[in-house]
Amino acid sequence: MLGLNVRAALLSLALLAVLLLLWEGLNRPPEVEAALTEYELLMGGAAPQARVPTPSEVGALAVQELSDPFYDKGPNDKGIGLQMLYSLKRVMTGYLLAALIAIPVGFLVGMSPLMHKALDPFIQVLKPISPLAWMPLALFILKDSEVSAVFVIFICSIWPMLINTAFGVGSVKQDYLNVARTHELGRLRTAVLVVLPAAAPTILTGMRISIGIAWLVIVAAEMLVGGTGIGYYVWNEWNNLDLTAVVFSILMIGLVGMALDALLGTATTLVQYKE
Repeated sequence: MLGLNVRAALLSLALLAVLLLLWEGLNRPPEVEAALTEYELLMGGAAPQARVPTPSEVGALAVQELSDPFYDKGPNDKGIGLQMLYSLKRVMTGYLLAALIAIPVGFLVGMSPLMHKALDPFIQVLKPISPLAWMPLALFILKDSEVSAVFVIFICSIWPMLINTAFGVGSVKQDYLNVARTHELGRLRTAVLVVLPAAAPTILTGMRISIGIAWLVIVAAEMLVGGTGIGYYVWNEWNNLDLTAVVFSILMIGLVGMALDALLGTATTLVQYKE
């Protein structure tokens, strides 16, 4: 009898194969599309809209692009790997800056009822604001698109980490804290030796949510500010009317996002306490 993971993997592969076959089959071949376009134009009608590229065309482009992903032939012609690195650099810079602030403040909010009541109104007002709403203000104040993109990542990353940290710290069992008092541990040592290990799974869950949001937002931010990055790559290929490259880049965005999520998901599993 096959295990659950093996059966799930086989089912996923089967669904993927069906979807790809349907996608391939529902698209007209390029030569048929060209013939229909020529016929429509000869008959005085409007040419049909450009078709969605097939999986085989996207696959051929993927082989071509991934064979040399880091080439640099000028500002508007860089490899997909290089564009991903630009985006990842911005994401990780804003994300780590957010973690440096969100986790300590989350500890403060979780351990102090006074600070929780004092800071909660600010959190509730700022949390629902779309990160991209900050972009015009950031561009005006910072005068730099690169720094503005990092700031937007910082803003969107900070809230899930802060809230989950505060929740995890506030949910630590009272028995653990009583043991810390019995051993006469100070607040700092209690936070590091008792609260942090107990709250680590919840903190990492917040960090996992944040990295997903940050990767989402950077694509939209780079479409707005331009220059470099995977968001700019998508927008540039759309302006070039290269739908095959657009679909390829969308798939690459999804794969990188999945890898980032899996990395933090694994870290969360490693720190979970198993009774």
